[in-house]
Amino acid sequence: MKFQHSLLFSVCISTLGLMSGCNNDDTAAATSPAAPATSLRILHINDHHSHLQPNSATLTLAGKAIAVKTGGFPRVVTKINELAASGGNVLKLHAGDATTGDLYFTLFKGRADAEQMNQVCFDAFTLGNHEFDSGDAGLKNFLDFLNSSAACKTDVLSANVQPKIGTSPLTLNSATDYIKPYTIKEINGQKFGIIGITIAGKTKNSSSPDETTTFANEATTAQKYIDELVDKGVNKIILLTHQGYGNDQTIAKQLKGVDVIVGGDSHTLLGDGFKAFGLTPEGAYPTKTTDANGKQVCIAQASQYSDVVGELNIEFNASGEVSACSGTPHLLLSDTFKVSNVELTGAEREATLKAVADAPELSIVTSDATAQANLDSYSKQVDVLKQSKIGVVAETLCHERIPNQGLSKTAGCTVATQSHGSDIANIVSKAFLEMSLTSDICLQNGGGVRIDVPAGDITLGTAYTLLPFANTLTEMDMTGKEIIDSLEDGIDFALNPQGSTGSYPYAAGLRWDANLSIAKGVRVTNVQVNSRVTGAWVAIDPAKTYKVVTNNFLATGGDGYTTIKNLAAAKKLNTYLDYAQSFADYVIRETGAGRSVVKLPVEEYSTQQFIDKDGVLR
Repeated sequence: MKFQHSLLFSVCISTLGLMSGCNNDDTAAATSPAAPATSLRILHINDHHSHLQPNSATLTLAGKAIAVKTGGFPRVVTKINELAASGGNVLKLHAGDATTGDLYFTLFKGRADAEQMNQVCFDAFTLGNHEFDSGDAGLKNFLDFLNSSAACKTDVLSANVQPKIGTSPLTLNSATDYIKPYTIKEINGQKFGIIGITIAGKTKNSSSPDETTTFANEATTAQKYIDELVDKGVNKIILLTHQGYGNDQTIAKQLKGVDVIVGGDSHTLLGDGFKAFGLTPEGAYPTKTTDANGKQVCIAQASQYSDVVGELNIEFNASGEVSACSGTPHLLLSDTFKVSNVELTGAEREATLKAVADAPELSIVTSDATAQANLDSYSKQVDVLKQSKIGVVAETLCHERIPNQGLSKTAGCTVATQSHGSDIANIVSKAFLEMSLTSDICLQNGGGVRIDVPAGDITLGTAYTLLPFANTLTEMDMTGKEIIDSLEDGIDFALNPQGSTGSYPYAAGLRWDANLSIAKGVRVTNVQVNSRVTGAWVAIDPAKTYKVVTNNFLATGGDGYTTIKNLAAAKKLNTYLDYAQSFADYVIRETGAGRSVVKLPVEEYSTQQFIDKDGVLR
């Protein structure tokens, strides 16, 4: 990363003797019209969210549902090195949201992520919205960690993020001290421009950038820098975006001159071949579309949580236009395969191994030794914290941001959450309400809760994985009308392509009916309150003032909660109670009273009746 260098400097790395980005001069003369056609291989990941250890999944292999271990960042290092070593013109890209989502970030504030990323040494990294979860200062610290390796310098990109010079810690002497709009990589005499784009509305409203840091329109900014690169003689243009698969497809058609979009944010699995293994990809890898001039654009994304490395192959003609694109998303597997928690052996294992070997999308990968040793040094500290048991969950507690969203990978959760949404988000809301002591109602955003909680022991590690952000509890005085308006805000932002599904509201002491098929302002009806659920449910009084506890992120208007944002400061009091610790304290209290954590009665779920955006009652 070149946060202390000017826009005109670029890093030099070597891949099998092929120089990538070696001291290229952005002011060089335009590429000759007779320049040869060229090929490019892009190796990419996105949204690893501090998930540095392997994850669990179930795949259909050789006719059986088999439990596997997927990903882990040391496997990412191995796979990218292996693919890069096979030759060709290679770029290594990360499409954002490296941080937040696991105890490795909670404890180490991005240092562990940065050291793992430096084992890959990405050519470019674009900022995701979660990079701003600890403000501009927190992002600066992470980027300092990322830049600490003398052997690796990764270009940090985002053309539409504009920290204020002299105010934001991301600016030392200029706006490009830490973040550049683009970089130019020269490989074998061919120039490739890479422009970073960060989703604007979601980052401003769903994260915690400094108030003075602004976010320009994604499409307008992208076109500005495409034109600038073309003027510099660069005719092969890559957008490295963090704005979601749908937005990538939309922006492609609005732009002139974009060739490739490597994206993140929506955690999208692409690749039709994955269907054979019981997975549900959202589109082809790569997805092909056209720009505003009708020229081909190739779009790729690589799922989430260090699980997948994308390998995107692009062929350019002499004019710098895409003539062909193809590729393979590689799902990284360990060599363990279990059915009913029993490791497969003999003929069953051989059949499974053959199924994996026959599938180009599946790779059994050994963790890179150096990366693993680095990770182990952090894991010892994390393991101590994770092992602290605080209670017992009597049944699986499912999580979906929006009722009927169907994104949970836990068996039975898709059906269980169709009508009323997340089990655990409602329980978290109740925990916050009871830990607040003086509040009547808790309001919580679905995106602030991150995982399904399986039946069994619940540890402190579970609490901090469930609630991974550096949030505290804030108490607010709100009228009934302001509460209703806030519910409308949250649902509307969840439906907005520039918003976040994480804004869908959950609550305790408050319930409602929701109809997503009609206009904002009338989507929420039959709103009722029952403070701490100690009496009868009664209709909310629009004129009455209630005390509402929420996380400090929502209290400042995060996730599109503009009604809350506009409340007078005198109506808000930050309790400085850590929200994950507050949930842990609730579990500890339940344990002390001899109770397990269980699903709430249906009448306590915040969404009582749900009609989806197609008008279907769930």
